[in-house]
Parts: sequence; structure tokens; C-alpha cells
Amino acid sequence: MSDTTTKTLQYRLDGPEDAPILILGPSLGTTWHMWDRQVPELARQWRVLRFDLPGHGGAPAHPATSVPELAERLLATLDMLGVQRFGYVGCSISGAIGAELALRRPDRIASLALVAASPRFGTADEFRQRGVIVRANGLDPMARTAPERWFTPGFAGAQPAIVEWAVQMVRTTDPGCYIAACEALAAFDIRAELGRIAVPTLVLVGAEDQVTGPAEARTLVAGIPDARLALVPGASHLAPVEQPAAVTDLLVHHFSTAWFNPSDTSTSLMVMPDRTDRPLASAPAGPVAEIAPAAEQPQAVTTGRADPYDAGMRVRREVLGDAHVDRATAAADGFSGDFQELITRYAWGEVWTRDGLDRRTRSAVTLTALIAGGHLEELAFHTRAALRNGLTPTEIREVLIQTAVYCGVPAANTAFRVAGAVIREETTPET
Repeated sequence: MSDTTTKTLQYRLDGPEDAPILILGPSLGTTWHMWDRQVPELARQWRVLRFDLPGHGGAPAHPATSVPELAERLLATLDMLGVQRFGYVGCSISGAIGAELALRRPDRIASLALVAASPRFGTADEFRQRGVIVRANGLDPMARTAPERWFTPGFAGAQPAIVEWAVQMVRTTDPGCYIAACEALAAFDIRAELGRIAVPTLVLVGAEDQVTGPAEARTLVAGIPDARLALVPGASHLAPVEQPAAVTDLLVHHFSTAWFNPSDTSTSLMVMPDRTDRPLASAPAGPVAEIAPAAEQPQAVTTGRADPYDAGMRVRREVLGDAHVDRATAAADGFSGDFQELITRYAWGEVWTRDGLDRRTRSAVTLTALIAGGHLEELAFHTRAALRNGLTPTEIREVLIQTAVYCGVPAANTAFRVAGAVIREETTPET
């Protein structure tokens, strides 16, 4: 395979060749076709470049497990095309890519629009759990629940063809690339960096978005110095699909007025132009509630020697989940607090962070060691951790069968009971 295909993204260009470049990025589980209704209008003024995420829409299945990696692949694609400066619109995970670009390469972005975006998408546990579901069941559970995440009930009921199109987009996505994107979202958190985004920014959100809704949008606007908020009534997560004319009008207005004019620092609500010639355009949005301040982040304490505690706590949370770690640390008292610190600093900060083994392998070793040592009280949460680290139920089963030979059938029998209950709980999709 070509090295270029692993470092660039699948793309499509529309509009005049000599026009300024405007990039449109899709959400997780969709393709560049989510922007089909915006392209005819936008392509009158801009050279529109749409891209697909890895493994989406038939794009090569080369997983990217972080938002910075996705941003680098997009920049490599633009470098290949000779594009230096551009406007950028990103929905959901592509909004994260746009924010990453604005932070790391502000010289490349003339203006930015973040659609259904957030400085942090839910919790890391939520996205790693989604990866466990997909790894065990494929993408069908995600496809079946996509309409209720993406659209308002009224739209879903009135537009069955669009709903089916959305479901098929998810079903045809490469599972490994979908899981990798979930890992990227799990690790994404720029709440402490919003003040460094220095390009004119439109934050656009569906008023009924239950995934990344108005609260997250207001956090972005509160933190980004030159940002405006646009609420789209009658729209959920995929506002460009559900209210195409309204979204198009907002994008045209933003990029026509803020392309090379970063001096306007208003944070007021943008009102959609009244375009009565478009049947799907909504009424202008109502007043915006007060803007919440961006979350304050604790300042890191630096010492002469790198303390493994912080790295250990990060890995411990990534492997075991925030809920488990929060319970363990909350239960610590004057008697057990030092022990919890020791676990975090040395087991997680010194051993689990080593480069010699990947986390999948370390989980397999840990399961075996727990069974061999008879420490089955910890087997449940390490089975859960093994699923989060990428082991499939089949692979966990093989590890337990192997332990039956070397650790004894009774130990393996109990391990199958404990691990089986966890696997059923973790891999059964919500109905």
C-alpha cells in the first residue's frame, strides 16, 4: 500500500478552481454526503473541499486514534493539493479537528465554524464503552440507534428515506476505524485551551441536540475570544441534514463577513437571514441564555523529576474507567490513602506506561496472573478493562482456557463465571 494513502484523507472538490478553499468535515459515522445540501450554495463563492474520515464512505481503512493525528492527515492532504490557507467547517468529531487546527496551526485557518461540537465530548468512559460494543457486536447497534441521536423525532418520522440513508452510512463504516475514532474522542479535551483559539469562530448547534447541545456550544462561545453562537430551531445533532437551508444561510453569512476580518469580537447570537424561498428554512432563533464561563482547569505542578503519579492516574482512568477510579479514590481514607497513591504511582505510572507491551497484551497477562494467584475478586474489573483495551470476548475466553491448563480447572471455572457475567453486561447493546 502507498504510504501516502495512510497519511492523507479521501476528499472531493466542488466549485470554482480559483476560489478560496472552504473545507467541510463530517461527523462520526457519516460521510461527506452529509453536506450535499450545502454544497450548491457554498460552491458559488468557494472551492469546497469535503473529506471522509478513515474507513468511512469507502475511504481506506487506516485507523487514526487521536484528533491530532486526524488533523495531521488533513494537513497532509491539503499540502498535497497546494492549499495553504482555508476556511473550515466541522461537525462533531470534525469540529474537534477544526479546533485542533486552530490551536496548532492558526496560520492556516482564515475562519472557523464548529457544528454540534464540544471542547470535550461526553466522558472517556462513554466512548470506550462504545468501542467495546462495536468490537463485540459490529456496527449494527450503532446504526440502529443513530437516528435517535442525530434527528428530532418529528424529522425521523417524516423522512424515513433519510433515516435509512443515515443507518446505512454507519453500517458501511469500517468497525476498526469507528473504534479508533471513539478512542480519539475519548482522549479529546481542550477546555483549558479555548482561550488560545484566535480565529473568527461560529459555534452552530441544533436547539434540540441531545448529544452535544446548546450547553456545550455556550461553553465554546464563552471560552473562544472571537466566537458567535447560532442556535438552529427544529434540529438535533445533524443540523446540516435536518435544517439544510438554515445551516447554509448561517455558514454563508459567517464566512462572507469573517473570512479575513478577525477584529470583530462580538459573542452575540447570529440570527439566520429570512430566506422565504427555501422551504426548509426555520424561523430566526430566539434569545440566548447567559453564557456560562469556561470550566476552570487545575494548574499542573512541576517538579525537578517527572513524577509518575499523573501519568499513572491518566492510564488508570483510561484502562479501568473514571467511575471505577472515582469509587476507589473516594473510598480511600487516612488508613488506605497512601496505598491508593502507591498503586497509581508505581503499578500504573511505572509499569502500565512502559513501552515493551501494548495494553491488550498487558490485560491478557493481568487476567492470567489474577487467576493464577487466586485473586478473583479483582478479575471482574480487569475483565472490563481488557474489553476497553481491545481484547474481544473470544480472546478473553482463550486466555481463560489457557489458564485451565496451567492454573487449574477450578480456578478457570470460577474465572469463566466472573468474566462471563462482565462480558454479557458490557457487550449487550442498550435497547
